[in-house]
Amino acid sequence: MNKPEIIISNVDLDAIEKGLSSVELTPDFVVDLESELGRAKVVKTGDLPNDVVCLNRQVTFRVRDTNKVYTRTLTVPEHSNTYVDSLSVFAPLGAALIGLKVGQIIDWQTNRGVQTVEVLAVEL
Repeated sequence: MNKPEIIISNVDLDAIEKGLSSVELTPDFVVDLESELGRAKVVKTGDLPNDVVCLNRQVTFRVRDTNKVYTRTLTVPEHSNTYVDSLSVFAPLGAALIGLKVGQIIDWQTNRGVQTVEVLAVEL
């Protein structure tokens, strides 16, 4: 499976780790997400490049299996009402996207099996 290098801010990592204890998730999903976070390069928020998917940034991505393009704002569950287009980092596609930069592709386990996701754009 394609697992590109990812970058995450220390603030986002803290928010996700806190959220893991307050959200009901399947054990397999938690293992996958923790594994993903464990291999991430962690940087200060101010050092996160503008083209990297992080919490509260809008991302446009393509699910290659269906060729459908979506634009969503990645959030933690308690901020999902802040954005009309929110996508939880605890949803399979949200977990797949965190830390990727524009142009990167990842294979991720979803409810529909392994799907290939490509980041097309990130808005500040």
